[in-house]
Amino acid sequence: MFPDYFEGPLDVSIVRRAVEDGLLEVDLIDLRDHGLGKHRQLDDTPFGGGPGMVMMIEPLASALEPLSSTTRILFTPAGIPMTQATLDRWAGLPEITFVCGRYEGVDQRIVDHFIDEEVSLGDYVLAGGEVAAAAAIEGVSRLIPGVVGNPESTDRESFRGGLLEEPVYTRPAEYQGWSVPDVLLSGDHARIEEWRREQRFRRTKERRPDLMSNGEDSDT
Repeated sequence: MFPDYFEGPLDVSIVRRAVEDGLLEVDLIDLRDHGLGKHRQLDDTPFGGGPGMVMMIEPLASALEPLSSTTRILFTPAGIPMTQATLDRWAGLPEITFVCGRYEGVDQRIVDHFIDEEVSLGDYVLAGGEVAAAAAIEGVSRLIPGVVGNPESTDRESFRGGLLEEPVYTRPAEYQGWSVPDVLLSGDHARIEEWRREQRFRRTKERRPDLMSNGEDSDT
């Protein structure tokens, strides 16, 4: 409903570079082009009463029918949480359609007949799915080969292997009396890797123990 929302997210950083380099193509579909009547209506009151408005079936069906060969994903608080594994899977798809819900949601018949996946950005409610779509576009973009300069960057980050990423530091080695851990300055790569491993386990255990349900644990 608000394609102008994406002017910023699509025109900065890695998403912009991916598009400019021909590694990613993003097409915005303005649902107003499919709206009904002279006012291009997209929403109506819900059957059975209740607060808010519901996105109508006709405009969405008109927009989604030509996209039946794509994977059509609706962002909704009632969906399955989007995770790194979700983005990994989407990055392997040739084409994806993100549908941005608004108001009280979309007519359920759209979900039943035109949507392949219902996905949520998190356990909270936003005004619409545009924020989630922008996050998904960026998350998928950085997984496309050639988009990120160093491929190892995406291999070692949070949620890989079920763990959060360890703390990172850069120059200067000391600032206002706050020092970088000595092990990172030692040049001993085996010790550094062991420190990083311990930090990943400790941080995950403290902040996201649910990610460690695969049975892995650490003495730290």
